[in-house]
Amino acid sequence: MLQSMTGFGKSNALFDSRKVSIEIRTLNSKGLDLNMKVPPIYKEAEPFLRKLISNKLNRGKIEFSLFIESEKTSELGLVNKDLATAYYHEIKSLNETWGEKPIDYMNLVLRLPEVLNNEMTEIPESEIEELKELTIEACDMVEAFRKKEGLDLKKEFCERVGEIRNLLEEIVPYEKERIEATRERLLKGLNEFNSEKVDANRFEQELIFYIEKLDIAEEKMRLSNHLSYFEETLELSNSGKKLGFIAQEMGREINTIGSKCNHSEMQRRVVLMKDSLEKIKEQVLNTL
Repeated sequence: MLQSMTGFGKSNALFDSRKVSIEIRTLNSKGLDLNMKVPPIYKEAEPFLRKLISNKLNRGKIEFSLFIESEKTSELGLVNKDLATAYYHEIKSLNETWGEKPIDYMNLVLRLPEVLNNEMTEIPESEIEELKELTIEACDMVEAFRKKEGLDLKKEFCERVGEIRNLLEEIVPYEKERIEATRERLLKGLNEFNSEKVDANRFEQELIFYIEKLDIAEEKMRLSNHLSYFEETLELSNSGKKLGFIAQEMGREINTIGSKCNHSEMQRRVVLMKDSLEKIKEQVLNTL
């Protein structure tokens, strides 16, 4: 099933005196770009959470955030008071010795190493399992979001492919008209010279050769095949990169048709094809 790379998921639980919340946001990216924001108390759980998220979400720019809200902050020993006080006196003394203006000592001290800590040094196995379940829950929400967005992407792709296919059909009536226009243009050029010296048979042979160089039958067939292949690929999972490659091939055929068409109405439709293809390419960038 087609999925977008844009998604959001959130889960939370209560561990003793701590409320733990997980948020996952995803955006489009060529590969997997995972950024983890995990409090120090849960740093040891980060490697397996990273692996879990990578396996579940596959690709995209992923922002993982784990938040803690304590219901008993005063009992958790979050501030190392002795160390904070020592930092404060040392910095204040140094500041006065240098003759600097007073600063916000509190803000500075709280950012220094080991001032903020936690009594808990080991995470219970049960809590690690709960973290895993919370992460899976948030990932499942992201996947559901991506699938919903994927339905909109699929609808958009089908509409754009249909536009290109219709425009390709509209070119057909102008192909015969183009041959006649080319024949008349060449004859007009020859009439400026002595037309009595023109070999009619040779002229027709040269005209056929010239028209063959402008023939777009193969390009139309290949473009039509690419359109069908694109539609088939929409039914596959994790097909964003493949859709991008197919779109590139579609672009090559459209460009070749444009360089060969040599007819204003045909060229106008080629421009419209390019416009529809650009819209496809924009959306492919956000397709998983």
